[in-house]
Amino acid sequence: MTVTRPAHHVTELTVGQLSARSGVAVTALHFYESKGLIKSRRTPGNQRRYTRDTLRRISVIRVAQRMGIPLSTVAEALAELPEERTPTREDWARLSRRWRADLNERIEQLLALRDGLEDCIGCGCLSVRDCPLTNPYDELGEEGPGPRRLLREPTGAAARGGARGRARTARTAERPAPVADPCGGVSPSCQGGATG
Repeated sequence: MTVTRPAHHVTELTVGQLSARSGVAVTALHFYESKGLIKSRRTPGNQRRYTRDTLRRISVIRVAQRMGIPLSTVAEALAELPEERTPTREDWARLSRRWRADLNERIEQLLALRDGLEDCIGCGCLSVRDCPLTNPYDELGEEGPGPRRLLREPTGAAARGGARGRARTARTAERPAPVADPCGGVSPSCQGGATG
C-alpha cells in the first residue's frame, strides 16, 4: 500500500495527513489528543494542525500499546518531552531510559510465560503432571494467590535461597511425595475410589 506523504518542507500536518502517514484512524487521534498524549493548534477556521514530531509521538504510543504499556504510563513519559520545541535525540533517549527497566521486566515475564506454560506455574490447580512434584500440596499457595512461578521475582528470597525458600524446601522434604493421579491429588475420591 502506498502512503501519500506530506512534502518534506511541510512543518504542520492536517489530521488527515497525520492519519494517513501514521496509520492511525482520525478517531484514535482525537482520542489521543483528549488524553493529552498529543496536541494540536487550531487554525482561524477551527481546523487542527499538528507539528511533524507528533508522528513520532504516535509511533511511540502505538508500539507501547502493543507491548501492553498503559496509556497513563505513556502519557506520563510523553509529558516530560518539551512542549515548545521538537524533541531532540537526548529527549527521546531520556524517555527510553525511563522505560527500559519496565520493558526488561515485561520481557522477563513474557519469556517466563512462554517457557512455563506447559509446566507447573504454581497456580494451585494440581492437574498438570508436574504439579505434584514441583508444587506438592500447593505449597506455593503460601506465597499468595495466582500463578506464583510466573509472578515470582527472579531476585526473590526463594531464588536466592533465602529463609522462606529454605523453609519451603525443608517443609517439602518432611512430607511424603504426593500420589500422582488423574485429578492431581485434588479430589480424595480420585485416590481411593470412594463412592458417595
